[in-house]
Amino acid sequence: MGSSSKVVRPEEVLESLKNDGSIDALRMKIIAQLKANEDMKKNTMMMVEQSKVLNTPGAEKKTKRELFDALRQELETPVLEKASKAVWELILDNGGLGKEITETVEKVFCRLSGIDMMPPPPSATGAHQEKDDMAVDEVVKSKEVDAFEPSSSRKRPFSDIN
Repeated sequence: MGSSSKVVRPEEVLESLKNDGSIDALRMKIIAQLKANEDMKKNTMMMVEQSKVLNTPGAEKKTKRELFDALRQELETPVLEKASKAVWELILDNGGLGKEITETVEKVFCRLSGIDMMPPPPSATGAHQEKDDMAVDEVVKSKEVDAFEPSSSRKRPFSDIN
């Protein structure tokens, strides 16, 4: 299997990740980590407590549904922006979940291309990281990548994405 390899399109890697359940498993891990994010919970509660909706005269006379709808209209965008930023930080993290995503994508890429995966020696971690970055970039950016060309791409911080 290791001697012959083929060029694998990013769409093929993504389709395989969808079909084997990897995307769903990673999505569930992201959701679990977001739910466990105490800073995000505290920040959201603070935003609700300081909201214009709850701090305007007559708010106590509104129904729960009216308050909920008004709070959603006021806070949905800023809360989702913070959640989005937290998700990108998880995805781009070189340890933990980000590393797991990279390794999962790399395994599928290697399996589809016919390349044998061998764990890198401890001294080659920098070269392995570039290979990891290349694999993640394939799926996230959906650009074609030549499997034999070394990648100089790096994961970008969330602030560069916006």
